[in-house]
Amino acid sequence: MRAPAVHHVTISVTDAETSAEWYQRLLGPAEITRREGADWTRIRMQWPSGLVIGATQHEGTSAGDRFDHTRVGLDHLGLACADEAEVRAWLELMDDLGIAHGPFEDAPYGWAVTARDPDGLPIEFFCLKQ
Repeated sequence: MRAPAVHHVTISVTDAETSAEWYQRLLGPAEITRREGADWTRIRMQWPSGLVIGATQHEGTSAGDRFDHTRVGLDHLGLACADEAEVRAWLELMDDLGIAHGPFEDAPYGWAVTARDPDGLPIEFFCLKQ
């Protein structure tokens, strides 16, 4: 049996509406599906590329809570780019949108640029060197 592809990523956020707006501002308009449970609200975003990100707001989460990549769990979300030029294009788009980001990284194995969503989750645009 082969390893399956990732179908979707769902993140816990302090404000689902704010997060959904931020992701769509950066990644473009997405098809939205809303769900609610007893103590949570989720906005599921699906882009034409097939990328699906869910933003779940839990009733007990403090508005001041922030993501910490040094804790057990998720470190960052990596989004695939076709080549170095596409990574640089995302950097330029973030500049145009006024979205803070780190520097362009030229690592031995790939190129990357990372931003942080409203709750501090690192979103990395990455291309593996061939």
